[in-house]
Amino acid sequence: MSFPTRRLRRLRISEKMRELVQQTSLSPKDFICPVFVQEDLQSRVKVQSMNEIERLPLDDVNDEVGTILDLGIPSIMLFGIPSIKDESGSSAFDDNGIVQKAISQIRQNFGDKIVIMADVCLCQFTSTGHCGILHNNKIDNDLSLDTLAKTAVSQAKAGVDTVSPSAMMDGQVSAIRKALDDEGFSDVSIMSHSAKHRSNFYAPFRDAAECAPKFGDRKTYQVPFTNPREAMMEVESDINEGVDIVMIKPALSYLDLIAETRRRFNVPVSAYSVSGEYALVKAASQLGYVNEKDITEEILYSIKRAGADMIVTYFAKSAAKFLQES
Repeated sequence: MSFPTRRLRRLRISEKMRELVQQTSLSPKDFICPVFVQEDLQSRVKVQSMNEIERLPLDDVNDEVGTILDLGIPSIMLFGIPSIKDESGSSAFDDNGIVQKAISQIRQNFGDKIVIMADVCLCQFTSTGHCGILHNNKIDNDLSLDTLAKTAVSQAKAGVDTVSPSAMMDGQVSAIRKALDDEGFSDVSIMSHSAKHRSNFYAPFRDAAECAPKFGDRKTYQVPFTNPREAMMEVESDINEGVDIVMIKPALSYLDLIAETRRRFNVPVSAYSVSGEYALVKAASQLGYVNEKDITEEILYSIKRAGADMIVTYFAKSAAKFLQES
């Protein structure tokens, strides 16, 4: 009887040995926590499709950020829901808009203790619910660029660290970079939703941010999930336009694209573990089909293993608690 000369189980013999040879690490420092803030809201509103996620009034934002920081999470991603929407998405670039007020308030209260990121898109702000400006019954790419650039500059004036364009308009990174530089905000970084796919995993987010399109869909500007080479072209285009951090979105069903981005490009890589991924885990755990802690950690470790340097995730707070308990 022959025996194996190489016994890999030797490296799994005890918990301390497993820790010693562990190849992928995960900590709260890897997380970016989404925060929804709604104009004219008097108290927190639970998002029905996303258990434990809430839309916040402006007065509650500092408390929420304090909680996030206490968990060791270094960054937030702000999403705003305005009280007024119009065809031009004017609330998005209003210097007194809800996102701008939230940024200013957080900056005044926390200084540089937290990295403030903000979504730069128009779907929450337009009456159409689309990510760009409508002209002649279709999304006008170049008209939308001007609005996105104005939105980024307005956020920069409020004190944002990083703007995060997610509209998937061609040229959005270069338009925003030029506008920021021209206004003296060359230190504000850009984390683009570089390969944002036309995904069914976004449905709960549209509930949370009240941004479902009023007609049609987003197939003309978001990347088809069937086209990996096209996704890499989007990433490369953003890099050529001067992006600071690229993002693959969603994450769990797109681990191959995270890994391919990491292999091809020497830039920081973010992944967005989106609302549908979160909602599926929450629903399954509530029914007792999965252990929430274990499966959450496995998902987040897999995203890190694929090559993500940072993860935007609705699991941020709960995962930070799990990791502290481990």
